[in-house]
Amino acid sequence: MTKEDILKLRDTAEQTRVQFKERVTRDNKYDVSCEMVAQSNSRGGMIVVGIDDKTGRINPLSFVELQETTNLLGSLASEGVVPQILLDIENVQMEGGVIVVATVKQGKNKPYRDSKGIVWVKQGADKRKVFDNAELIAMLMENGQMHPDSMTVNGTSIKDLDENTLRDYLLNRFRSDFERQQLSVTELRHRSLDEITGVLSQTPEGILKNNGLILEDGTLTVAALMLMGKNPQRWLPAFTVRCVSFVGNSIGGTEFRDKSGNDADGNAVHLYNYIISFLTRNLRRKQVEKDFNSQGELEVSIASLSEIVTNGILHRSYVIEAPLRVFIFDNRIEIHSPGLLPEGVSMESIKHGASVPRNKLLFNHGINLLPYTGAGSGITRALKFTPDIKFVNDETLNEFVVTVERRNVGETSPKNDRDDREKRDREDRDKTLENNDLKNSQGLKRDREDRDDMIETHPVSYKSLSGVQKNVIQFCSIPRSAREILEHVGYAYNSTNIANQIKPLVEYGFIEMTEPKKLNSKNQKYRKVRKD
Repeated sequence: MTKEDILKLRDTAEQTRVQFKERVTRDNKYDVSCEMVAQSNSRGGMIVVGIDDKTGRINPLSFVELQETTNLLGSLASEGVVPQILLDIENVQMEGGVIVVATVKQGKNKPYRDSKGIVWVKQGADKRKVFDNAELIAMLMENGQMHPDSMTVNGTSIKDLDENTLRDYLLNRFRSDFERQQLSVTELRHRSLDEITGVLSQTPEGILKNNGLILEDGTLTVAALMLMGKNPQRWLPAFTVRCVSFVGNSIGGTEFRDKSGNDADGNAVHLYNYIISFLTRNLRRKQVEKDFNSQGELEVSIASLSEIVTNGILHRSYVIEAPLRVFIFDNRIEIHSPGLLPEGVSMESIKHGASVPRNKLLFNHGINLLPYTGAGSGITRALKFTPDIKFVNDETLNEFVVTVERRNVGETSPKNDRDDREKRDREDRDKTLENNDLKNSQGLKRDREDRDDMIETHPVSYKSLSGVQKNVIQFCSIPRSAREILEHVGYAYNSTNIANQIKPLVEYGFIEMTEPKKLNSKNQKYRKVRKD
């Protein structure tokens, strides 16, 4: 550091990472040690000795003062800060003496305390004491000493998990094990949990304990409850979602097109489905096909929305007791995820695939229930489909905010879109009744034969599928009913659309029925066929 650098620091005055002290003496040494603690617990900084913090006047140290000051700073770093820290001390020659610059690095063993056991952090150019347990936990998280999603939820047990979600988790988690034993995963979906885990020679509780989702005493972790719980908000009421579609572009608006109700609670799978449903029913659509029953594609890529929502659920802070918030305005979509980016992750790095999961249990096991790869490519993939996504690490609100701009593309409004859907549904029902006699077994047989001929003469590859068909396949990463699938891609729920939009993908081998032997079962769902 040069004389000119010191003058530039002086001219910009004190700030978060720069503190001036005219002298360090026995009288103010405690205050200086508290400053070291605050900088170690924050982003690091510098203590510049030889500049008056009130006037900015430079008052260099003499040789004797320099010796005393460097010795005292070293003593404070080892005795006034717990655990002790290392200082990088640099002496800069000025006219009439020396300025001492003591550089404090961001600590790797947070939280640091002063000699009285008090934790300090920076707040602007000043510092403040920390009393909030959540803030202390956040510091422990930064250096890997604590993971909130692995914390215990007292009073819970495996009985508080949703059986269907647990079944899906086990079948996806151990799919390769079942296939090695030549067992059909589709068929296993009709078996009890005990039968499924019997194949693996373990109990459901034993499997979850081995994977760190349940503690040895049978208590659930936050990760287990959020991933598979029946009603996780009973114990963790803040970890939910709040969705609002505003009229206008202000978060202070008082007119709403749509907002979440009590059904916005549930486990991670339910929260994901709820948010995607909220977005798809409130965003505009653009017509891309001539099919009478088609409602068009969403104005924002469903693939991008899926990645952003999944990231929000998995990577949000489970220390901050606040909901994940989803806002739709006339000109943009905002998704507010509690907590800043994890330590060591920047805005640029996430755009290029950096992956430093905050919640390791959720991240490692959520891949068996939510549609993501786990390779850190979610944001990169979202940007591929929607390049104008903006990211803000909002330190004031302690949130990570994703903003997607909306543009006019000659679409129908959500209200008109819903009106059109209702009209089409009525027309479809009337048409179905009128032509019921024509939809007999002979006609259905001809339809199947035609499709069989098409498959034999025109082998279908994934690349040749339409955007809507690819969307359906991705959506079925989690088992979906025919109604859910058609509503997701904007088609009316009727037999014609089931035959045209879903059945071909079954016959092509891209999705499969969960009840293949009970074609008309009310519990019939469709899921993506894994090729690996």
